[in-house]
Amino acid sequence: MIQRALISVSDKTGIIEFARRLAAKKIEILSTGGTAKALRDAKIPVTDVSKYTGFPEIMDGRVKTLHPRIHGGVLARRDNKEDMAQAKKQGILMIDLIVVNLYPFEKEQMLEQIDIGGPSLLRAAAKNHQFVTVVTDSADYDSVANEIEKNGDTTLEMRKNLAWKAFEKTAVYDRAIANWFRDRLGKPELLELHYEKVRSLRYGENPHQKAAFFKNPENRDANVTNAKVLHGKELSFNNIVDANSALELVKEFDQPTVAFIKHNNPCGVASADSIEEAFDLSFNVDTKSAFGSVIALNHPATKAVAQYIRDHKIFVELIIAPSFNPDALKILMEKPNIRLLEAGPLTLNEEKRDIKKVAGGILVQTANTYTVSEKDLKVVTKKKPTALEIRAMLFANKVCKHVMSNSVVFAKSENGRDMTTGIGAGQMSRVDSVWIAARKGGDGVKGSVMASDAFFPFSDAVEEAAQAGATAIISPGGSVRDAEVIAAADRLGIAMVFTGVRLFRH
Repeated sequence: MIQRALISVSDKTGIIEFARRLAAKKIEILSTGGTAKALRDAKIPVTDVSKYTGFPEIMDGRVKTLHPRIHGGVLARRDNKEDMAQAKKQGILMIDLIVVNLYPFEKEQMLEQIDIGGPSLLRAAAKNHQFVTVVTDSADYDSVANEIEKNGDTTLEMRKNLAWKAFEKTAVYDRAIANWFRDRLGKPELLELHYEKVRSLRYGENPHQKAAFFKNPENRDANVTNAKVLHGKELSFNNIVDANSALELVKEFDQPTVAFIKHNNPCGVASADSIEEAFDLSFNVDTKSAFGSVIALNHPATKAVAQYIRDHKIFVELIIAPSFNPDALKILMEKPNIRLLEAGPLTLNEEKRDIKKVAGGILVQTANTYTVSEKDLKVVTKKKPTALEIRAMLFANKVCKHVMSNSVVFAKSENGRDMTTGIGAGQMSRVDSVWIAARKGGDGVKGSVMASDAFFPFSDAVEEAAQAGATAIISPGGSVRDAEVIAAADRLGIAMVFTGVRLFRH
């Protein structure tokens, strides 16, 4: 039976109602500092820890619960005669319930926010979960109170689950502190991966593969992991992969931008003065490939966008956007299966690592956050690009960063709008990527610029681009045949710039 609880919380969400339910069951409550004051102000009977231990809180509250009368009452094994005899001799009372959450170090990273007593109490209570209930999450208050009100105690199964959550809590907390120190000291990186399960998935990339979705609990970015599912069928493995690619692509742009993604590659991307115009331009880049696509918007989805989808009878697997206008939601939700994800206000990616898996291991690199600007461009041909061609090349280069290598992107800029006109992805030969992009774009490629994610090993890709109607090319440069490639561009009357930045995506 639970007779005594210790409550000491930084986040006081729900604590008053929980403590009131405990007090109603005649459970004695010990508490500290601000928590004790909050309970007292709510007319809930409470005993200060300092009164119980006979030792004051000292050093600005740094030392409060670190006392044998506290930890002895938590760690004592109730079925061990020696433990209980020693507790009685020292005047130690049993503490059957620990309710603690920690100083918010993950939000306010400073030395004074490193909790010492809290983690110690959580670990002690979790270790002794056979007899002690430990609560770290306000979401568990109701179920714990219900169990106590029903049976006077919690079940062993509940205590095991709560103990596991407590150890998870302290592990994540300690990891955040260690990472903070590592970053400040510039120490070599120690890779320690910790992910929480978000949900099980129906299957993986294929129906015969089992799968689950996990998230980094330290990740607070606006991304597919944190997006809120508003409507539609259960997310699939491939939906999540495609939605991530789509959203990360449109984050590159401030102007209203829409990306259509198919099999983890964009088939159409456009920016315009309005999200509606960007949507129309992006869809019309490749209407055939857009069938069954995943779509990302970097501005809220409007009623006009939803009407466009309905009127053009576009089959869409998933839409992810910062938010959805209520009228847009009403229209889109007429389709029972379409998945709608709300990402919230888009922010730059805080994830510093990019992780790729191989059999038996992983590869880790810094995230590709580099953005090529006009000052990075080096004109290498006799013909100089126009201002409009430079704008189109910078747009195409951003899109190219999100296309699987070998990749090329044809694009145009006109009347304040930027749009892809043809995309070639994932080919073993760069000239094949150019050929595919040109074939996809057709006559729309004429007058476009072309971006390449890496240098041209031969001049054939430049010749293919010229034949398709390209007027300017942007690439990293750096090939042993650069002179040959530049000479081909000069001969064909194409402007070419080098960035010095390769954009492989494997």
